[in-house]
Amino acid sequence: MRREPIAAIATAPGRGAVGIVRVSGADISAVIQGVCGRTLKAREATYLPFRAADGSPIDQGLAIHFPAPHSYTGEDVLELQAHGGPVVLQLLLARCLEAGAAIGVRVARAGEFTERAFLNDKIDLAQAEAIADLIDASTEAAARSASRSLSGEFSNEVHALRDALVHLRMLVEATLDFPEEEIDFLQKADAQGQLTRLGESLARVMQRARQGVLLREGIKVVIAGQPNAGKSSLLNALAGAELAIVTPVAGTTRDVVAHSIQIEGVPLHVIDTAGLRESDDVVEKIGIERAWSQIEAADAVLFLHDLTRAAQADYQAADARIATLLRAKLPAAVPVIDLWNKRDAAPDVALPADALGLSARTGHGLDALRRKLLAVAGWQAAPEGVFIARERHLDALRRVDAHLRQADAHLAARAQALDLLAEELRLAQNALNEITGEFTPDDLLGVIFSKFCIGK
Repeated sequence: MRREPIAAIATAPGRGAVGIVRVSGADISAVIQGVCGRTLKAREATYLPFRAADGSPIDQGLAIHFPAPHSYTGEDVLELQAHGGPVVLQLLLARCLEAGAAIGVRVARAGEFTERAFLNDKIDLAQAEAIADLIDASTEAAARSASRSLSGEFSNEVHALRDALVHLRMLVEATLDFPEEEIDFLQKADAQGQLTRLGESLARVMQRARQGVLLREGIKVVIAGQPNAGKSSLLNALAGAELAIVTPVAGTTRDVVAHSIQIEGVPLHVIDTAGLRESDDVVEKIGIERAWSQIEAADAVLFLHDLTRAAQADYQAADARIATLLRAKLPAAVPVIDLWNKRDAAPDVALPADALGLSARTGHGLDALRRKLLAVAGWQAAPEGVFIARERHLDALRRVDAHLRQADAHLAARAQALDLLAEELRLAQNALNEITGEFTPDDLLGVIFSKFCIGK
């Protein structure tokens, strides 16, 4: 299918030393001639003036022509490197559209350059997503993991699983096609052993993918507790900055205060909330409602207690009510970590079992808290072997796992269920192919590439 040429500014909005305008299409010689006034040698940077329709210079810079198929998109690509002023780049983009009007050059949609690279088999879908993840990476570990996915490490793992699955499908189909044969193809080829090894390989890939999702998404951690337990102080201590106002007045925090930190490269989105209590103050009541809304959407909750008030009966009763509400409102899979703050002011008070003592003021116990957060998130400190992944990848791998488990059950009774075994293996292969885009609904492609920036 022939697609019309596209053009866009490929650098971020704003001023910069250098800005890039990119054009891609099946034949963009008209744009090259119109803007550069000459033909260009393949893959050679040429310094020249970029000319308006009347021949006057818009700017001077470098022009590079990448003939198809040896380009980012697999089509002819022109990159114009000019001075990075927004007006200059807009003028240059407008000139490209004008010079290419006869061949239908239009402004690119978000992610369309990368989409064309995928459609022209320059990269697979997992690599395309890794490009966006590399751009959006918020930590060094996430950037390195995205780079590994972009280089094909994740895709290679998926292809290895698929090849093993295809080989097993071949054996099953052969048995189905030649049922009169006396030789038991499956037993002779150790189909059960192949299926077992396939499941073990899948488990290893799933584990690394979970780590990759953590690096990309991070976890949402909400600090909850009664007023004056030290929630804002804890947020400030974790962030290493005075983000939230801290005073001795109960109810100082009346709205959500959020900050993202990283622990061993894992992003943690920490949220401070209003103190949980009964209140007649209209503004505070709104803050408490927002606090519960954040708690219900959390991946983990830090339930902060005040050691200096631990012996007070009314304080204990209020904490118990909050604990009951937390159990009722949160899914069982969401961990609630009990933290006892102000250890510096109450060093002799005994801590409850499995509780973690700390002092947000002095920093005592913060390292233990960080380790605890990584543990509940499921992080394993092996970032050099982690590739970036998305929740949709994990969902596909989970479905592969479910189909392989069903296949194992059918294989155990293969004389009666070979056709069902073959179907489960086919479904498992389709789920794997969704990751790399070899079997992907068009509407999913639209969602994925629409989240890219313009010009990429």
